[in-house]
Amino acid sequence: MIRIAVTKGRIEKEFYKLMKKIGLDVATIENKKRELLIRTEDNIEMIFVKANDVLTFIEQGVADIGIVGKDTLEESDFVDYDELFDLKFGKCYFALASYKEYKEKVFKRRKKIATKYPNIAKKYFRSIGEDVEIIKLEGSVELAPIVGMTDGIVDIVETGDTLKANGLVVIDKICEISTRFIVNKVSMKYKADEIYKIIDKFEEVI
Repeated sequence: MIRIAVTKGRIEKEFYKLMKKIGLDVATIENKKRELLIRTEDNIEMIFVKANDVLTFIEQGVADIGIVGKDTLEESDFVDYDELFDLKFGKCYFALASYKEYKEKVFKRRKKIATKYPNIAKKYFRSIGEDVEIIKLEGSVELAPIVGMTDGIVDIVETGDTLKANGLVVIDKICEISTRFIVNKVSMKYKADEIYKIIDKFEEVI
């Protein structure tokens, strides 16, 4: 039995489509209600969790395979997994965003940047040689520059509509992100045959 931890929501629904393409049973999953763990006819067990918890289930040896966004992987400090391939859906990107004046403005103090992803923001500013103050927010980070709390934000951009509605623009694209297929390193040792059978099927349709 192979257990897959999949991120709930849009990633979950897109993953079902891939499962269908490779001939795996999804009927029991699509008809689920509030169940958080379901075994399919293919002897695969699916657990449905929040993005950050995918890595926790991998880390604790509970899940063999994880389906999770690259943003979650980049933000996490956990590295004891193998990222095998890009599933090619859930595409968006990280960006530094602010008002248009940001590019020409001369800052006489450290810039303040709001984000839900402090690790990614720190890596980015370190890479361009800037020392900034990172302010972590859990909600709508776009509000921070509007009320004058920060000079800009680092966030995920899909359509850019939210930025535009709040008078913000993309200053710099940081990196592309999408959904990734990761595996538990220990599982790859002890369940290699079963996991590679699944991997081979997914690689054929991606």
